[in-house]
Amino acid sequence: MINSFRTLCLIGMIATPLAACNQTTDSPPPAAASITPSGFRMPEGTGCQGEIARFRAVMSNDLSMGHVNQSVYSRVDKELDQADSACAAGRDAEAVRMVNATKARHGYR
Repeated sequence: MINSFRTLCLIGMIATPLAACNQTTDSPPPAAASITPSGFRMPEGTGCQGEIARFRAVMSNDLSMGHVNQSVYSRVDKELDQADSACAAGRDAEAVRMVNATKARHGYR
């Protein structure tokens, strides 16, 4: 009885790794990872205009690569328009706070 149990365990230990190799070729290969194009450059600039321009560039890149969908991009763009208005009105600190809040809200922190 003990020998047959040991034999059964041994067979199970040998068969388990072999069962993992049983794959079908019906599934498509994994998609190639999207990477940022080699020509992508972060906008330069200082203050709130630079912050807004850089985050817009990141969002545009993420949209083109499929990392965010259009509805998220549109929401972020609308929030950045509000920050841009504050920046244009000379409220730099408020505009930067708005950009940082948008980043945090959408997981870019």
